[in-house]
Amino acid sequence: MSPSKIPLAGVIGSPVAHSRSPQLHGHWLKTYGIAGYYVPMDVAREDLEMVLRALPRMGFVGVNVTIPHKEAVLEIADLVTDRATLIGAANTLIFRKDGKIHADNTDGYGFIENLKAGAPGWAARNGPAAVLGAGGAARAVVASLLDAGVPEIRISNRTRVRAEKLKSDFGSRLRIYDWVQAGNMVDGAALLVNTTSLGMIGKGELRVPLDGLSAATVVTDLVYAPLKTNLLQTAEETGCTAVDGLGMLLHQAVPGFERWFGQRPEVDRATRAAALR
Repeated sequence: MSPSKIPLAGVIGSPVAHSRSPQLHGHWLKTYGIAGYYVPMDVAREDLEMVLRALPRMGFVGVNVTIPHKEAVLEIADLVTDRATLIGAANTLIFRKDGKIHADNTDGYGFIENLKAGAPGWAARNGPAAVLGAGGAARAVVASLLDAGVPEIRISNRTRVRAEKLKSDFGSRLRIYDWVQAGNMVDGAALLVNTTSLGMIGKGELRVPLDGLSAATVVTDLVYAPLKTNLLQTAEETGCTAVDGLGMLLHQAVPGFERWFGQRPEVDRATRAAALR
């Protein structure tokens, strides 16, 4: 890219107006004095490929991808990382100088980095992880936990068939619990993760019994609106280490920003404040 060409990046989804990514990346661009821009783009499914092929010609170096396009971009990309293939979705695209579109998934990376930052005492060897949900976010979480070396992952989902699919894709370290028995899998778990939208503003409440929680359990919720969900509130009252979901959003953005703009950004208090503005 010539020195006079300003690098552009952005986020593609539909809807996309609610995304905090423009605030986050805008903050980093300003902090590091980078002449670049990050813009939200609402793109319909039928226009997705045409838009992605046109963006590099307009000076775009890459984009984030959010709902509902995270699976569809795998069909369009020229190169897909192993982890994006395993998860079945991509959230980060890099437009290479040779014109090829490179697709990756950094959600699992963001999840683990957020866990390390918010619960320094957690280690994969501490014991089983209990995961609520079996959608795209759960796949990224499961892949990252298996990679970290968690000995057993307990899964529960409102529709059991999706949990079964997860087990068939990820293997024998996964154990399935029916949704009505979800409270049982909390017992003895070193980590509890909510990957569902339950507890989010405008969604239903998460009604899983939490009496199995002990002070030694680390509890994290991928929901970050509200920042402190009822699950995290209950966890804190029980004496658990509670980790909110905003950090995952911040950390998953780091590899993309570094690839696009050539600077590895730091996730600090100012970053969190920028994303919450």
